[in-house]
Amino acid sequence: MIGRIVGILLEKNPPHLLIDCHGIGYEIAVPMSTFYTLPAAGESVVLLTQLLVREDAHLLYGFATAPERSTFRELLKINGIGARMALAVLSGMSVNDLAQAVTAQNTALLTRIPGIGKKTAERLLLELKGKLGIELGAVAGNALNANTADILNALLALGYSEKEALLAIKSVPAGSSVSDGIKLALKALSKT
Repeated sequence: MIGRIVGILLEKNPPHLLIDCHGIGYEIAVPMSTFYTLPAAGESVVLLTQLLVREDAHLLYGFATAPERSTFRELLKINGIGARMALAVLSGMSVNDLAQAVTAQNTALLTRIPGIGKKTAERLLLELKGKLGIELGAVAGNALNANTADILNALLALGYSEKEALLAIKSVPAGSSVSDGIKLALKALSKT
């Protein structure tokens, strides 16, 4: 319902933010990975968001990048993992580190995160296998290219799903410009 917020950052109280968007103050919870990339209070900020509706509250979560939001959504699908635990995972390790842990089935990396024991880590690895490790692990190799995030955001803006966009980015060679990367990704998407 609310997919993106653009506004003025009013308050930063980890993990919560208060963003003024045309006179309305949105309280948004963010992982620490996003929190560290935020500008100073009083400056403009853009966040991708996920709205969760519960019986007693409407909660808004914000993310600096599309892969963070996608990972948050995948974590929420796992039985026994709520929004607070998903934020803890994203605060404790980067999306690429999580993808590598899933690919390698490394529980030790996950148990370093406060609140995650061995059984929870094993469940996370089992549930995310094939969903997170392959897709984001492949994009992780492309992460050195600063244009990858721009290409991904352009594909999302054109209406492609995050899964389709991530798969299309695999066909884009590292070092491609944003415009060339978009063209190559669209070519790959047209073939499917």
